[in-house]
Amino acid sequence: MTATHPAHAVDPEHATLAKASSENFPVAPFFLPRDWRTDLMAVYGFARLVDDIGDGDLAPGGADARLLGVPGDRADDRLLMLDAFEADLRRVFDGTPRHPLLRRLQPTVRRRSLTPAPFLGLIAANRQDQVVRRYETYDDLLAYCELSANPVGHLVLAVTGTSTPERIRRSDAICTALQIVEHLQDVAEDLARDRVYLPAEDMKRFHVQESDLAAPSAGASVRALIAYETGRARDLLSEGAPLVGSVRGRLRLLLAGFVAGGRAAVRAIEAADHDVLPGPPKFGKLPLLREVGVTLRGEG
Repeated sequence: MTATHPAHAVDPEHATLAKASSENFPVAPFFLPRDWRTDLMAVYGFARLVDDIGDGDLAPGGADARLLGVPGDRADDRLLMLDAFEADLRRVFDGTPRHPLLRRLQPTVRRRSLTPAPFLGLIAANRQDQVVRRYETYDDLLAYCELSANPVGHLVLAVTGTSTPERIRRSDAICTALQIVEHLQDVAEDLARDRVYLPAEDMKRFHVQESDLAAPSAGASVRALIAYETGRARDLLSEGAPLVGSVRGRLRLLLAGFVAGGRAAVRAIEAADHDVLPGPPKFGKLPLLREVGVTLRGEG
């Protein structure tokens, strides 16, 4: 029987871009120049879709699979989907992509002279998520963040024409910190996906078992472990913060927002006494604005 696709089926392009409003940080805030906003949204569409493929969070109905040329009965094969997505990404650079989000990305790539490397890094991170679900050491986790987080900072700097080796180094520290903070916020959610991003060597050091992470709330050992990893994230944010002072204008405000968001999340974890198991500790607009001010003044 031939499958039918009703007229009210989800538009995969707009459904993915609509998720920008629910992200932890503004993707393309109103105060940026329009051309930057356009290009940052194009980059976001790529990054959001590749994460949705890797997490199995695509909209039901298989529209994305069809666009990528994957048979409907293989749409749940994440590695196959990632392979098809990579093939379509390569068409951005030497042909005509199939997926509308990648067609949207093509003018940005040409206008900003973007290279495949950061996009391929994000795909590689999601491939890794399918086969690597535990990390033995902190260095192993940092290597994962080089694929899963740092390319985003490289793309922001490239889109805004502000890349230098020193800025990239500072950006890497910020992006890795934000990834670690997200992992700390999502310990319970990640465990439900059979993923643990707390280094095994640190869990042993603090006498934490995986079963402890499945509890409704954290015991003393888990709290001590989370406090330790939170301190690492805080130090990385401090290492990266001088990036903000190295740029001017509206980009400075955007980057300050990223650093401030990380710092506000760290403070929220601390305010929850490092108990992240009931869910991500939340912070409001006032603490965020306070951190933006601190970051813009070069304090902290």
